[in-house]
Amino acid sequence: MREFSGKVAVITGGGSGFGAAFARHAHSLGMRLVLADVQADALDCEVRALQGAGADVIGVRCDVSSDSDVARLAQTAHDHFGTVNLLFNNAGVAGTGGYLWENSEADWRWTLGVNLMGVANGIRHFVPRMIAAGLDAESGHIVNSASIAGWLCAPLLGVYNASKAAVVSVSETLYHDLRVAGSGIGVSVLCPAFVPTAIFASERNRPAELANAAAPTASQRLARAAGEKAVAGGRIGADEIAAQTFDAIRAARFCVFTHPQIMPQVRARLDAALAGAEPSDPYAGRPAARPRPLG
Repeated sequence: MREFSGKVAVITGGGSGFGAAFARHAHSLGMRLVLADVQADALDCEVRALQGAGADVIGVRCDVSSDSDVARLAQTAHDHFGTVNLLFNNAGVAGTGGYLWENSEADWRWTLGVNLMGVANGIRHFVPRMIAAGLDAESGHIVNSASIAGWLCAPLLGVYNASKAAVVSVSETLYHDLRVAGSGIGVSVLCPAFVPTAIFASERNRPAELANAAAPTASQRLARAAGEKAVAGGRIGADEIAAQTFDAIRAARFCVFTHPQIMPQVRARLDAALAGAEPSDPYAGRPAARPRPLG
């Protein structure tokens, strides 16, 4: 997709972070917008800001882990604009770190519900409509937000890593499935490293029924502190990530790696796997970020 003006973009997680940056960039290109977010106040604020800048935009409160919410989002988008050209399955959460054996069932259900099922629900409710509309490579594209954690298995982030690795797999399968279906709709999977956003403040939107009663363990406290430090130290902002993502859409590029300096660690992981060796060190290029041993 090389031309964006007049086309319609749906962006989940549109109230902050990458989602809000995608929305700003899409508006600058003349796109019409549907923003979705589970946090109503943040969503309303972003929609008002875009409307003030002249955008044709609506907001829909949506929990992407809910099948019915995403079905309603798709219906609302099509009722209002008639079509959807660009789908950002972007909503995501972090914060369920620590040793894998200390993560609760609720941690898994919350993280996979948003990060993985949010993408799955978006695919299920939007892609059939996009295919039925006859969209092709010039008129339809899907961007799924994964993470470099989909390629590197850093310690103390097991639940998050699993969710993002699944998004990479789902995105690649979606690409192939669309081709089998005779569709030229484009697919990209966004795999950024640490960027200064509020991702580690995701607990603010965690459902009460999936909250943990127990206090965080030492490993969970360490994971949060390390994650917050890494995010705060990110040198590429969300607006730059958005610009890189739209460049990838124009070029029909599947994998969108935004931090080239981390790619040697990705290659080392793949080389170790092919050699049947022990897993490589995900912090080889950034030893200062490696969590200190506990106990």
